[in-house]
Amino acid sequence: MPLEEYQWRAVSAAGAEAKGTIEAASESAVVAKLRAQGLLPLSVVPMSKAGLNRDISIPGFEKRVGTKDLAVFAKQFAGLIHAGLPLVRALAILADQTENRKLASALVAVQVDIESGHSFSSALSAHPKVFPPLMVSLVSVGETGGFLADSLDAIARAYRADVDLQQKIKSAMTYPIIVLVIAVIGVIAMITFVVPIFEGMFASMGGELPLPTQILVTLSRNMAWILPLVVVLVVGGTVWYQRVKNTDRFRGAVDPFLLRMPVFGPLVTKIAVARFARNLSMMLKAGVPLMQALDLVGRAANNKAVEDALHQVRESVRLGRSFAAPLAKANVFPPLVAQMVSVGEESGSLPDMLESIADFYETEVNAASEQLTSLMEPIMMTVLGILIGGMVVALYMPMFTMYEQLGQQ
Repeated sequence: MPLEEYQWRAVSAAGAEAKGTIEAASESAVVAKLRAQGLLPLSVVPMSKAGLNRDISIPGFEKRVGTKDLAVFAKQFAGLIHAGLPLVRALAILADQTENRKLASALVAVQVDIESGHSFSSALSAHPKVFPPLMVSLVSVGETGGFLADSLDAIARAYRADVDLQQKIKSAMTYPIIVLVIAVIGVIAMITFVVPIFEGMFASMGGELPLPTQILVTLSRNMAWILPLVVVLVVGGTVWYQRVKNTDRFRGAVDPFLLRMPVFGPLVTKIAVARFARNLSMMLKAGVPLMQALDLVGRAANNKAVEDALHQVRESVRLGRSFAAPLAKANVFPPLVAQMVSVGEESGSLPDMLESIADFYETEVNAASEQLTSLMEPIMMTVLGILIGGMVVALYMPMFTMYEQLGQQ
């Protein structure tokens, strides 16, 4: 059988990724050679088919593992466990099928750890940037209680609901962002290319220019340094934000403001409440102790104000006091949440009541996002009209002045 060149990608027992090319009679022969070298194959592709499908990896720009990736992984993994496949075999199948390279590498490393004698949950916890503590805790409970597949199903449902929330937020924000970008590009293009043409006309007309026109002409003359400065400020601001966005000081100042913002504040609050209620309900139903669940849910809230409020709730529960009372005192949660939690606490149906809260506020988020989109459309069109229209008027003002002077003569 003639040999063919294959492009392969694999992971060592230590979790280090490697790739290269090798000549072999078939893909199975390549896999056998890699395993003989102590490598676990992730992909084997004939060079004749690799072409445009070759992976391009730039350090620092690898695709991160998102909530959608985790939801799909948990759902597929639960299905394989329900079907009776061994844990290691299921991990190998998913590592080979997933399109996210970072997740695939982590799954192979988890597989190696399990084969070395570690538990599934401890192997997951070794990769905190891929598998969040919330997921690891639920897996640990399911692993200990013998209902791992059910825990994975719960994780998949919760992450799917979170993905749906994120999609609704993106849908609400897409239109305003597009309009804003068009407005900025339009303003820059007019100042850079249109205003200089009018400036020559103004110079031949003589006389003093109106203030709005003077401002446009001054901006146009200085665009050579203003535009690079704006680019540097935007890039520098982005780098600074990436560095400080997870610090307690920054989150403590920004997150409470996000909840109080006009127009967007109510939507952010409903998203935070829906996420809190869904995660806490899922963890309580899985058998996670309330104290541990509150700690994990607080860290997964993605809002410092919500996290601080849940810390107060946790302290109240630790002292044997009510769960609902601190929620009522916090300015983060709407009164309805505290009332429904109180009813669930008294009736012994807290997980079900939290699930009802999550369902209610997810519906509210859907309605609020649609209302926000409807509200932002006329606002953004008005802003766009004022910007472009104002510039056009400023450019024609000297002509109006000249016509007035000719009329007076």
